Amino acid sequence: MNDAVTSGKAWRDFCDELKSAGDIILADDAPDDPHLRAEGFRYLSRLTKLALEQYVEATDTDFPFFYKLSHETAKIGADNPDSYYLNAQINGANDYRITGTRGSLEYFSIVANAMRYDSDGTAQATGSLMDEDINWGPNGELEIVASCNEQEGNWLKLEPDANIIIVRQNALDRESEKPGEFQIERIGGPASPEPLNAGTLERGLQTTAQFVKGVANTFADWTRMFAEYPNSFHGFDQQIYQKAGGAKDLFYAHSYWKLEPDEAWVIEVMPPQCDYWNFQLNNWWMESMDYRFAQVTVNKHSAKLESDGSLRIIVAARDPGPKAGVVNWIDSCGQRQGTALLRWQDAQENPLPDARIVKLEEIA
Repeated sequence: MNDAVTSGKAWRDFCDELKSAGDIILADDAPDDPHLRAEGFRYLSRLTKLALEQYVEATDTDFPFFYKLSHETAKIGADNPDSYYLNAQINGANDYRITGTRGSLEYFSIVANAMRYDSDGTAQATGSLMDEDINWGPNGELEIVASCNEQEGNWLKLEPDANIIIVRQNALDRESEKPGEFQIERIGGPASPEPLNAGTLERGLQTTAQFVKGVANTFADWTRMFAEYPNSFHGFDQQIYQKAGGAKDLFYAHSYWKLEPDEAWVIEVMPPQCDYWNFQLNNWWMESMDYRFAQVTVNKHSAKLESDGSLRIIVAARDPGPKAGVVNWIDSCGQRQGTALLRWQDAQENPLPDARIVKLEEIA
């Protein structure tokens, strides 16, 4: 038995590492606003919850399962309110079978990654399949083989260092659409799992703490980068986002916003021809605002365009209303600063919006 586990040292070390993650929230250049600071510490608790699921519960790559690494109450890196994310831990040297039935969502993709969020905050895709690449059954049935060696039919390419498979499904109307259900199994694996190994637990706790610190540092640094161009959409290199695991068929237009209660952020752009787009408001830690209870996102389905086909979004503390000509209001939820993201999927071009700050009374 591992002495570090049985003596409690592994647990104490884990707790000490988590304790030190608090320094990210308390950094001199992080907000000292009480609400944002509270959100920051809640963010660390959420990352811890997600990381324990990934690195302690889901580490047996002989018996993988899909879990949610981002959802309504635990969020990472400008998580998309329209997306349903499923993750499974794998060993790239093994072969796996993914089965299931797609739901009614418009968008589906599956990606194999060598994920390094716990160390350097990056992710390298080893293989991917988009909706149109997949041979679906007549009722939406799906079977994919994930392996290093090419297979007939639906094949997801792995590399030996691949360690995670991610399924993304996007809804245009979250109220009425339903995601698919999928399962994963190893091909040619053992019949039953081994008992818990103390060394595996120790590594899982260590990696969990590294993940929390790595993710929190990465996206805090992104916010600082965006803040150099406040209330505008700067043309940052897309490779920054791809290295962190961004979908390759998406163009990401990130921004940093800062508003007084009597101000509005006006965003205007001509949407390109594309399969999907959305805009969302995030807090300083790059968590999507609580889309369950507030109007903090708009997409291709829900937005109302101007007569010339352009998109106009108003971010403010209150809704100026249709009488003021505002039909795409985004609630700042009482906050005065944070981040935002506009995504274009498979667009013919990727325009950056024009944005400006005005007095709310000028609109209302």
